[in-house]
Amino acid sequence: MTFNQIKIAIYSLWLTNYYGFKLSGVTDSLKRKKARIIYANKLLNKLNIKIKVINKEKIPKNGQYLLTSNHRTIIDPLIVEIATEQSNIHGDWIAKKELYNSFFFGKFTRNLGTILLNRETSRMSEFFKDVKKSVKDGNSIYIFPEGTRNQTNSPISEFKEGAQIIAIKNKLPIFPVYIRSKANDILRDAINNSKIQRTIEIEIGNIIDSKDRTLSFEQSYKKQFNISY
Repeated sequence: MTFNQIKIAIYSLWLTNYYGFKLSGVTDSLKRKKARIIYANKLLNKLNIKIKVINKEKIPKNGQYLLTSNHRTIIDPLIVEIATEQSNIHGDWIAKKELYNSFFFGKFTRNLGTILLNRETSRMSEFFKDVKKSVKDGNSIYIFPEGTRNQTNSPISEFKEGAQIIAIKNKLPIFPVYIRSKANDILRDAINNSKIQRTIEIEIGNIIDSKDRTLSFEQSYKKQFNISY
C-alpha cells in the first residue's frame, strides 16, 4: 500500500467507528441524518471528492419517499446524503446483513438508521414489518434497487422486485437519483492520490407514482435518465 492509501484507510476506520459510537442511542431520525451528512462531508473532503448535483431544483423539500439510487461504490450512500442535505427528507437505509456484521462498518451501520435485510432467511415478513414501522414513524426509505453493487460494464444491473413492493405496500412515491459519474473509478483514483480534486455527478429525477403501471419501475428509471445498454 502507498502512504496515501494507508493514510486514507486509517482515517476512514477512525471516522467510521467514531460516528458509530457517536450515534449509539440516537433515535431521532433528523439527528441521525445530520450526523450522517457531517460524516459524509468529512470523508469525501479527505478524499478531495466534490459532489455536483444535476437538477437540484427537483429535490423535494418535505415528505416521505422511497429514495432509490444506482449502486457501484461503497461511498454511494454518502453521495446521496450530500446531494439531499438541504432537504427535510430523512429516513432509514436498507442494509445487508454483511454490513451489520462487518468489522469496519458494523457499529456504524447498526446505529446510523438502517433496516436489516437478511437474504438468507426464507421469511421476509419481519423485514417488511420493520419497513412499515419506519414509514409509520415518519421516515422515508433509502434503497439500492439493484440489491448489490453493480460490477458489470452496464450502467445499471437488473432491479430486484423488493423496491417496488416497498413503494406499493407503503404508498410511497419513488424519488429516483442517478449517480452519473463512474464513482468506482473516481474513488479508486482518490484513494491513490487525494491531492487532485475530483467531482462526482449525481442527477435528480422526477418523482415516480408507485401506483403507475404504465412502465415498470426499472423501465421508468432508465427512461428518465436516458439509460440504455
